[in-house]
Amino acid sequence: QPYTGRTAPVTAAPPSLLARPGVGIDVAGQLLVTAGDNPGRLNSAAAFAHLCGVAPIPIASGRSNTYRLNRGGDRAANAALYRIALTRTREDQRTRDYLDRRTAQGITRREAIRCLKRYIARELYRQLENPPPSTA
Repeated sequence: QPYTGRTAPVTAAPPSLLARPGVGIDVAGQLLVTAGDNPGRLNSAAAFAHLCGVAPIPIASGRSNTYRLNRGGDRAANAALYRIALTRTREDQRTRDYLDRRTAQGITRREAIRCLKRYIARELYRQLENPPPSTA
């Protein structure tokens, strides 16, 4: 039987968070710390993405409309989202197809992973804001 003393606070929060692909105890704990005790203070998924440092920042020069990585926000939450993205890249066929499709469109792999982290932040925000009722 594994030791559950350190994992009990994480598994007691939103139970569906750990059910998401690529989310483990350490990643879930970091995202819960980032969201804080009052997740209602985050007005939208965009606010959560900005807090995690994965919101796109437009850089427009001349005719190009591109985005760059956000260097602000909680760097530990950004690293947690990056770990989820890497895990999904290895294990989830839909994620690999998405990255292949985006690179075929002319986007670099780094930009495609930035888009993927933004998508993951949006998905996890919904889990943090409206966790499904637990059956326990």
